[in-house]
Order: sequence, then C-alpha cells, then structure tokens
Amino acid sequence: MTSIVNGDQLPAEGTETWDSRPHSKFQATNPSASSPSTATTHRVDTPKSSVKDGNRPKTKKQPVGTKANIEVSENGEAGKIFPRLSIPVELMKHQYDVVVIGSGYGGGVAASRMARGGQSVCLLELGKEKWPGEYPSTLENAAPEIHVTGHLTSKGPAKWINTGDQTGLYRLVLGEGQNAFMANGLGGTSLLNANVFMRADEKTVACRLWPKEIRHEGLDKYYDRAESVLQPSPYPEDFPPLLKLKTLEEQAKKLGWGDKFRRVNQTTRFVDGPNSTGVEMNASTLTGMDCTGINDGSKSTTLVTYLSDAWNWGTEIFCECEVRHIKPHPKGEGYIVYFAWHGSKRATFKNNFYSDLMWVHAKKFVFLGAGSLGTTEILLRSKEVGLKMSERVGTTMSGNGDILAFGYNTDLEVNAIGREVPLPDLPIGPTINGVIDCRDQENFLDGFVIEEGAVPGGVASLFQSMLQSTPGKIDSQNFGLQERLRHLVSRSKSRLLGPYVQDGSVERTQIYLIMSHDDNQAILSLKDDKPHLQFLGVGRSDHVQHLNHVLAEATSKIGGTYINSPFYALLGQDEITVHAIGGANMSSDGSGTLGATNHKGQLLKGFEKDCHKGIVMVDGSVVPLALGANPFATITALAERSVEEVAKEGGIKIDYETKNGILNLFGRPAHPHPSASEDESLQYARNIIKNAEEGTRNGIEFTEVMEGNLYTGDDIDDFEIATRAAIDSGDTARFYLSAHAWDTDSLLSRTDHPALLTGSMTCRALSRDPFMVLRGNLQLFNQDFRSPDTTDLTYDFDMVSTTGEVIHFNGYKTVNESVAFSPWAVWKEASTIYVTLTDSSGARIARGTLHISPSAFEAEARTITSTNPSLFGRIKSSSQFLSFLAMHVLKSFIGPLNPLQWPSPSYSGYIADKVPPAKTMQVTASDGVETTLRMWNPATSKGPQQAKARILMIPSVATDHQIFALPTIRRNAVEYFTAAGHEVFVITHRIGKTILAEKGYTTFDARLDIKAALEEIRNLQDSPEEIYIIAHGEGSMALAMALLDGTIPASWIKGITASNVFMHPKFTTTASSIFSFPRFYKAIAGSWFSCTSTPADPLTQRTIDQALRFYPVGGVKEMCNSVVCHRASLVFGRLYTHAYLNSDTHNTLSRLLGGISVRNYTHIAKMAHSASHSVTDNENISLVTPQNLEKLKEIPILLVSGADNKRWSPESTDISYNTLRDALGEDGFERAVWLGKGDLDCWIGEGNGGVLGRVRGHLDSCGRGEDDDDDA
Repeated sequence: MTSIVNGDQLPAEGTETWDSRPHSKFQATNPSASSPSTATTHRVDTPKSSVKDGNRPKTKKQPVGTKANIEVSENGEAGKIFPRLSIPVELMKHQYDVVVIGSGYGGGVAASRMARGGQSVCLLELGKEKWPGEYPSTLENAAPEIHVTGHLTSKGPAKWINTGDQTGLYRLVLGEGQNAFMANGLGGTSLLNANVFMRADEKTVACRLWPKEIRHEGLDKYYDRAESVLQPSPYPEDFPPLLKLKTLEEQAKKLGWGDKFRRVNQTTRFVDGPNSTGVEMNASTLTGMDCTGINDGSKSTTLVTYLSDAWNWGTEIFCECEVRHIKPHPKGEGYIVYFAWHGSKRATFKNNFYSDLMWVHAKKFVFLGAGSLGTTEILLRSKEVGLKMSERVGTTMSGNGDILAFGYNTDLEVNAIGREVPLPDLPIGPTINGVIDCRDQENFLDGFVIEEGAVPGGVASLFQSMLQSTPGKIDSQNFGLQERLRHLVSRSKSRLLGPYVQDGSVERTQIYLIMSHDDNQAILSLKDDKPHLQFLGVGRSDHVQHLNHVLAEATSKIGGTYINSPFYALLGQDEITVHAIGGANMSSDGSGTLGATNHKGQLLKGFEKDCHKGIVMVDGSVVPLALGANPFATITALAERSVEEVAKEGGIKIDYETKNGILNLFGRPAHPHPSASEDESLQYARNIIKNAEEGTRNGIEFTEVMEGNLYTGDDIDDFEIATRAAIDSGDTARFYLSAHAWDTDSLLSRTDHPALLTGSMTCRALSRDPFMVLRGNLQLFNQDFRSPDTTDLTYDFDMVSTTGEVIHFNGYKTVNESVAFSPWAVWKEASTIYVTLTDSSGARIARGTLHISPSAFEAEARTITSTNPSLFGRIKSSSQFLSFLAMHVLKSFIGPLNPLQWPSPSYSGYIADKVPPAKTMQVTASDGVETTLRMWNPATSKGPQQAKARILMIPSVATDHQIFALPTIRRNAVEYFTAAGHEVFVITHRIGKTILAEKGYTTFDARLDIKAALEEIRNLQDSPEEIYIIAHGEGSMALAMALLDGTIPASWIKGITASNVFMHPKFTTTASSIFSFPRFYKAIAGSWFSCTSTPADPLTQRTIDQALRFYPVGGVKEMCNSVVCHRASLVFGRLYTHAYLNSDTHNTLSRLLGGISVRNYTHIAKMAHSASHSVTDNENISLVTPQNLEKLKEIPILLVSGADNKRWSPESTDISYNTLRDALGEDGFERAVWLGKGDLDCWIGEGNGGVLGRVRGHLDSCGRGEDDDDDA
C-alpha cells in the first residue's frame, strides 16, 4: 500500500526506491536500514528527553497516514541515513535562469520563489549539508568545524589569520573594533541562530536611511509572508517553566521595566508534525543547543522551510562552492558567477585554488544571499575584475549594536547551560525565549532589547574558566561578607563538581544578548586580496558604555557579578556580533551616491540610479542601519519583497498558493524544472552515481593540475614540434581537474576504469576566461593498440567557454617498456599528456603537451581520498587504488624544485572588451618571405573610408603586435589611435615573435617586410596616401635601413615616430657587457635564444635560468622571479621599468616576448659597438651616408627615448637627431626624452599617456586630423 503525496509516492514498507541525489555518507549498516525507503516509512525517535510527560504541552497528534521523513539521531553515528537536498557538482549544468549565492534566509527565499516562478535555479553554498542528528554536541566534535579568519589586531600590527576548515560549520571573522560570528552550511546562519523572529519597530523602518518605497509602504505584507513559511510562535505557557526566562522577567521588574518584558516569537517548533513546507518536524526537547546546531529536529531553519521548498520545485543545490566574483556575460546574456569548489580537496593546490575558478552562467538573475560579509566580499572582488558598482559597497556596515555579556554567579538558579538531554523537570529551553523590549524611545537610536540566552553544552566545561579569567568584572552593589562567602561556595562547587551542579556558579549565570543601534560606520575592504573588517569605534562608544551599565545594574539586582564577553578581553577589547549587516546598503534616494543598491536590492552601477537589473542582494547586506532587534525577520521580509519586485519586472509569475503536502525528502522533487532533455554526459553521470549508490559502493577521488603549451592551428602534426612552437609563441595552457570514481572496484577491475572529471581548463589563446569542464571521462591505463606493451591513461571531455563555445579535449599519457631502468624516462612519460583540441565539427584547433610538476604530483597524492564511511574501508580503498597505480607506473620523483615563476596561463587581469583586429593578412616580401599584417578599423562611426591618417606600427625584435595592442593595460597604443579615428596596421616582421625568426634573419632583412606591409596598405586604398609610421627598437632600425638604401621611397611616408633607436644603435653599459654572450651561447646551446623557458627545458637552459636569479639589471626594485624577465634581460638588457609594469603584464610576458637568433644578435651588436654606431647592411657597410640622408629630407621625424632605457642608450636617438639636423637642417626633426622610462615603457607601461599624446601631436602636425575633434 502506498500514500500519494503531491505527485510523489511514499513507498510501502520494504519497497526499494532510489534518487540520483546521494544520501549522507552515514549509510545504514544493518539490514533493516539498508535502503532509503526504510527511513521514509516510520517515525524515528528524537534524542530522548527526560522532561516528564505531565509537563509537556498538549500537542497536535500527527495526522493518520503521514510519515516522518527526517531521520534524527545523536551526533550522526554511522548507520544513520539523512536526506540530501544538495547534489554533486558533477551534476551541475553550465547555465541556469537564476543563480542564488548562499542559503540563509535571503538565499532560501530567492531559490524557493524563483523555482516557483518556473525558473531553472542553481544554488551555491560554501558550507556542507548537515541535518538534525549531524550537528556537533561536544567540543571535541565541534573543534574541526571551526574556521577563524580575519586580521588579528589585539597585539601589535594587524596579522592575517586563516585557520580551520573553510567549509566548517562555525566561522569567526576577526575585525578591528568588533568580531563577527556566523555559520557556513546549507541553511546559513539559520542553522545556528537563536530563532528570534522580531519585526523592526516602526520608527526604525521610518528612518530616512531607508528608501522612500519602504518608508511609505512598510514591510508588514512581507513579514506576514515570512511568518507563513517560518511559523514563529512564543514559548508555550503550558510548557515547563524555564528558570532563565523567569530570571529575565524578575530582572525586568527590578529595573522598573516589567511592562517591557514579553515572550518572543521564535522559529522553534513546539508541536510534532509537518511544517508549512511539508517537512515533518519534532517538538523541541528544550536542550538549549540551538547555537551549535540542534539535533532534535525542532528548529525551523531555511533548510527545512525555504530550501526544502526550493528543492521540491526543482532548484539544484550545490555545496562547498565558494563564490569569488561575478562578471557580466561576454555576450551580454546575464552574468557569469565564478566559484572555487572545495570538493575533492581542491584547496590543496593553493596556487590554483583561487586563480583557476569554475563558473556557472546565470541567464537572468544572480541573487546574493551569502550574508553581509560574504556578499560584500564577493562584490568587492567583482569590482576588482571590472563589475561597475557604487563606491558605497563595503561601507556603512553595522554589528546591529550587539553586546554579549554575562551575569555570573547570581543569587538565582538560571539553568542556562545547554545539554543534549535535559534533567527531569529542569529543561533549559530554546536559546532565547524572552525579551525586555526598550525600543520605544523618543529617539529610536536609543532603543535596544535585552534577551536571555543559553550556552551550548559543548563549551560548558570551559565556561567557568573563561568567565573567571575575564578582566573588568563588576560585582554586586551589595557585595558583603555573606554574599562573598556564597559566591565562593558556588564557584567551588562548579569547579569541583562541574558546570551542571545545582547551586554552582555556572548554573547561576544569566546570559545576555543586547541588540541596539551603533553608528553604522563599519567598513569591509580587501587588503592584500584578503577581507579586512573594521568596526571603528564600536566597542568604545558612550552608548555601549550605557548599555553595559544597564546590564551591570540588572546583574547587581540579582546578586551577581557582571562580566563582559570573554571575547572582549581575548580579542583586544573588541565586541562580537552575530548580526553583521550592511555593506551593500539600500540607497535612500535610489542613487549610488547614498547607497549600493536600490529599493529592490538591485546593484547600482555608479553614482546615478542606473543598476544591474539582474544582480540582486537578498540578505542583511542591504539593511542600511542597525535594527535594534534580531534582524532575520527583517532580512527575510526584505528578501521576499525584493524577489517579488524583480520577478514582476522580469515578467515572472510566482506561484505562492500551491501547497507541497508532506515532502518525501528521500524521493524526487514533485515539481522538477521543465527544462530541455538532459545531454548524454549528464545522463551518463547520473547513471554512474545511481549504480554506485544502489550498491553503497566505495569511491575514490583526487585532484590533478597539469600545465604546458598548446599550439593553436592545424598545420603541425607532431606533438613535440607543436609544443616547441607554442613555447616560442607563449601559448600556455593548464587544467585543474578533480576525478571522482564512485566505485573503486569498478575503477580498478573494468577495462575502461571510468571516473568523472570536473574542473576548469585555461588556454588564453582560445579564451580569456577559463573553460568549464563537467562530467569528463578519465580512463586509467587502457591497452594502447597502436603500440605493443603500452598502456594509456586517457582524458576525454568537452570544455565550454563563457561564450558557449564547446571544444573537445582528448589527451593521453603513455607508459611502456622503453622506459625500463630509466627513472627519468618513466617520469617524463608518466607526467606528460599529449593533447589535441577539436571544435564542434571535429576540426583540430590546437595540439601540444601538458605536464605535471613534482610539486603538483605531491599535492595530488595528498588529495587522494576514499569516500567509504568507515576508517577501515577508507584505508582499504585507498590502498587498493595506490597499489593499482604503483603496479602500472614506476615513478621517480627526482627533479629540480624550482620556485622561479615559469610562464603560465592567466585569465585574470586581461581587460574586457579589447577589440580584435578587423583583418589579418599575410604579406609577401620581395624575397618570398610571408609575414603577418593586422588591421584595426577606427573606433569612430566614420568607417574606414573616412579614417584619418593610416598608421603602420612596427614592433622591435622578439615582439609582435602586442606591444602596441597589449590586452593587459587599460589603454594600449592601437586603442588610443583608433579612438582618435585612425586606421591602424601592425606588421609582425621576420625577426619578431614568430617562428620565422629562428631561421636567422637579420634586422636588415626585415626591411623587406616593412616594404611589403606598406605596399599592402597602399593597395587597400582607393588612392595611395602617405602613411604615418610608429616604429620601435629594431623595427625602427629596419625602417631606417629601408629608407636609407632606397628600399622604401620617402614619398610613401607621412611622418615617423622612432622609438629609442633609429639610425645609430648604441648599447648601454649593461647591454654591452654581454657582447660576447652569443658566441658562448651558440657553442653550448645552439643558434636560437628564447625568452621563454619551462622546468622541462634542457639542463643548459635551466642552468641559465638559475644563474640569472641575481642578474644585475637594476636596483632591488627591479628584481623579480620571472624566468622570462631574466632571460630577456640577459640578451636585451632590461626592457622596462617594473614600476610602470602592472602585474598582469608581468605575469604574461611569455605572450609578449619571443626570442632572437644568434646571427641577428651578432649583426645588431656589431652595429652598436662600431665607432660610428651606424646602421649597416648584412655586409656591415654603413648606410648612413650624406647621399642616403638626403632621402629623409622631406619626412617629419620624432625621436623618442626613455632616459632609464637599459638596452638602448638615449644617445642612440641623440646621435640620429643631431646627424639629421646637421645634414638636413633643423626643420622637421624633434626629439623627446621621458625620465624614468625604459625601453618598452612607452608602449606597454600603464603610464604611457604622455608618450602617446606627444606622438599624436606629431602626427597631427604632419597635416592630418586638424579639422577633427581632439578628444580621444
């Protein structure tokens, strides 16, 4: 017999059922609990309470035919089964209509309502999923769940602290002036709060800091809606009396505030039966354990209300996902949410964890409900990567005026120490039950509430020591001899007999929690990429002192000693708040001047009212001031309002009416999202998980990072040659993947050894953002039928770009007997993966190799984890897996440990919206050599035919178009001149960053490429016009050679800017010191010197890299660890001043710098060291003659130099300048020198505006652009 429940069936007893969502790892170990169906067919007892039946309330009986669906147990012992709303990240889709960040009250509201609005919803939560029965109840169990982070300021300068499990249940954030406590877990802080549902008073809501829409309309409608879900109620009159509640009432009367005392509404359940969502709940056993997670199933968290409802309506929930930042979708289709996944011990790879992020696409909305601190941090990081927002983000935060304090060793029994099983007739009760409500003041800012509390049992043994060691105690006003003796006896009892002894000092201690109004001046900022919380002045205000005096008086009235929070002394006299609010405050006038969000919670873009309609804050971050009350009711109401408002704006109709009935949390959602059919990979993953879960099999998981070089193109078939070409071009790649096999036995015994791959792939040559990898296939050591005695480890997956492009990745490692007795060969083979990338049509787009470094291998070994719930099972499973690997591969871990910065891919720092070339052309020189010419159209609306002067830019040796079109600076030269209306061309000549340069061409040869480029540009014009040229370094020298020997007619040239050198190359002292290096290098390493290097390069190159650590290229400010920087400085001298180079450019130098042939270097060096410093042909015959100089007479020339150039002496342009003036007269020749700038600073440095402006001025003076606006 079965019962029909809202479209889903509860199976009859003994009937098997399965869901693709994994259940808790605490699977049943006895036959009667071997399947999920068993847990859904009978009620499971709550932890036994000693409260006598006669003192329990007369509760409603559970309706006939309903069945409990939460199995509750103490401490989550093995053998218990718990529901799981969350699903593995492996089952995530690439895009959803809505992404919700965080799972507290706001996140729960957003997920539930959007799912009820027919939207596909993805919810990301940093913490883990835990249900009643899994929460720690002892200090031993709680300790591993504690995460402490922040800047410790109690002693000396602020020191960054980050210790503990980042996904742990308890998080303490250290701040300056005040600290904050919060929860991580599915359900957010609702898992640990004190359940008090208190509406903000009318005066607070009417404050001018709120938006007018809220001031005028109020929040009652949304408070009511929140109450309908959370169902708060006061502690029942017919429940057993609570001593701490009675004590608070007595204190209120003694203070003359008896009329201000009342029992508070709270979201604790006092009756058995289903809640508003349809989740079966239990009546409270009155343990007082709410603030560490209560195990009796009575707490109406968002987990059992909004989130269970969201799940039932199709929301897909993913835990251990730490959102880092949000960016607009590249095509304007919503937003990309970037997150770090804590699964599979991915955080072991510290260098990759926060750089190689995963992402999910939100097509319509992103709702931020990560809590005030979490949401604000996400916004600040998003701002750093380019998301426009108000400068008010991170400001005007508040601790809600929280004060935690204690009335120690009073004359009354208080019984405020929580315990899992209370004594008969002496329950502790929920954490908070009563309030002295003093909010009705003439000035609402003077209002406050005092509530009683309970200390969780986990810290009971430490409580007395903490209190007695806290300084600043205030004794009772009537502290006579008799009272002192009574205090001594009570203290001794607690010390000797424990915290629960009757009449002991701990049992006589009242716990206070005050909420009031602070000055809302707290700030959250990023300091060294870490959140820095400053509650300036909070612990030192007169108001706080007044409230402490009130509490001291209340304590004195009952004969106790007043003690401020132990945290106050422990953490540098800083208060602690459990109610951090603000950071993305609603603006009172809707503008970004007065707030960060509008009245709907939408993120404002700047100082005006323009907003990101799809980015909505739904947590305490939007609250513009301290509420003077427990805030979650207001937060929930605001979230309900914001979601309703944006849903209306987006044409989404939310179904508020349909009821769930009783939910079967072990079954399937009753209202799954009606999305398109799942792709094959998702179905395949579900089947793998299903097969493993049905048999409760043991799994294994690990994480791997491999990086290397992929050559983009289909013209090189050989992997090694493709890799070398990619190294020379700086095309790097890296994957950061986690492998999860749900069945270890299958992994090791089946021929295909399947495991699922999840993570990211970075390849800057193909996408500026990381590719997302979901449900890839890893097969271990299959027979390679192409070679005898060879096995392959294969990686096969689709990777998706943020623009939706799908690229297929196929890679394999090979191991065979050819590596026998050669540890190095074994390692080389086992650590190399041969990669081919293909597009959706199957056409090859890249090829190369990736490698795993020894340090990455060691980290990978530490991530190997068995998912077996028992210790023995984990040891067995891990041993099986490691033994399997050892049998197939013998590896040597000998290799150089090198902390140098090797070239690596990076997607952060690349500026969005860089315009690619409008056209890329191959031009052929007179000697048949083909080079590349790129063209950019003017950025104005005039179009190419109405462009101003056409500009040809010529880079130096070992570089290409990127020195003029650098993607890592705000404004590069190409952007500057196209914005001014010019059509820009850049030639990559044969000695530039191209594989052609390895053939040994000289600078003199490159003049032919410049001519070919000019001919092509002239052919593109209806009527050939003069072309302005900007040339740098050897490109400038090649231009000079071409003009002097007549290769290029002067009539083609409108004007020239020659950067750092022109006709007279002269090295600096540093550059001259390595004059003989090319001959030495050629003898030991060959005729080609590359500026890039990898740890896998030959010994010669690695030795050079090590020797160059302290190469004298400048003062201490110029020292760095970049291999590319060192190698380039060796052969060219220092090319830039580090102060002008941003970190993103420095980190990607391998994409900017190629190499130089020994032949070309020798030719350049001979010119630079000659007596005349004149440019010469390949026969070393000077081209600077009076006859040749006459060819330059009609060309306006601007010579520019950096005074701090460590390659070309500024005398290089000075000699040319004076030579031209002496030979041809003063008119038409200019020279400018920029102090502090090096060779490339004029073009790749952030501070290039002055140089570009001077060049543009020279261009305009050459006769073009006089009639156009000069505002680019």
